[in-house]
Amino acid sequence: MEELKKAVKQFAKERDWEKYHSPKNLVMGLSVEVGELMELFLWLSDEESKNLGQTKLNHLKEEIGDVMVYLVNLADKFGLDPIECAMAKLEINEKKYPSHLVKGSAKKYNEYSQS
Repeated sequence: MEELKKAVKQFAKERDWEKYHSPKNLVMGLSVEVGELMELFLWLSDEESKNLGQTKLNHLKEEIGDVMVYLVNLADKFGLDPIECAMAKLEINEKKYPSHLVKGSAKKYNEYSQS
């Protein structure tokens, strides 16, 4: 993660783009990239979405890369580690969605009994 963070910083610095990378702009850019990621799957059936051809798979790799770059850049603006953020969120979700209560269910945490 550190290597990626350094590469993202260097990329922006070499182009004098840091001035454009406010948290607001990074979140908006992230949203655009997530939209492009979603567009790859638009109108595909569930089965088609599991079996992308090589061209779409290559495009998927690029879009995942774009999303990661924006996330890493945004997290860095606040001194956060994206991996630590994800691990902490998984811990929260473990409590919200105990496997013995929610296994096999797509309900939201407030739609099942905690008994």
